[in-house]
Amino acid sequence: MLTYFKQAYLEIANFILNSLDKLKMEEIEAFVKTIEEIYHLNKKILVVGVGRSGLVGRAFAMRLRHLGARSYVLGETITPSVEEGDLVVAISGSGTTQIVVAAAEAAKKMKARVAAITSYYDSPLGRVADLVVYIPGRTKVAAMDDYFARQILGVHEPLSPLGTLFEDTAMVALDAVIAELMKRLGKNEAELAKRHANIEVP
Repeated sequence: MLTYFKQAYLEIANFILNSLDKLKMEEIEAFVKTIEEIYHLNKKILVVGVGRSGLVGRAFAMRLRHLGARSYVLGETITPSVEEGDLVVAISGSGTTQIVVAAAEAAKKMKARVAAITSYYDSPLGRVADLVVYIPGRTKVAAMDDYFARQILGVHEPLSPLGTLFEDTAMVALDAVIAELMKRLGKNEAELAKRHANIEVP
């Protein structure tokens, strides 16, 4: 019997829907314009994240590649070095993930730009970034703070574990960024399909 499935589904879906009012459109616009500029300059976009945030980043990098951008995932063996003028998209709900912060700091030393996808402006990642895209969510840091507050207030435990709400919201927001880029770059699904993987395991 699926006791909590529908309740969890609605909790996650409603959070994502309500988060649209918390997103700052000027940040999204700056992010989209930066990617447009990088695309036209034929510079690289390197995406970094750890764990589930890393999976969100991989999906974003793949869609950017479908658009024709020179996108890569940092940490892969075939990923080229970061160079001046490149863009690093760093994803961390807490903004404190050591590998992500270290990558952002290294990118800055190479004179690359850094876009942070995070829930915390005043975090190591937020402070090092050239631009921040705020994504609301219940990150691991927030989850610990919330846990004690809920205990005191007697509020029920949410059904979304750890960083789920951040990662799910980030995934939807970045997919929406791709939709915006498709229009601005004059791309359509037929063009994207040409760059889609065409070697499938039967």
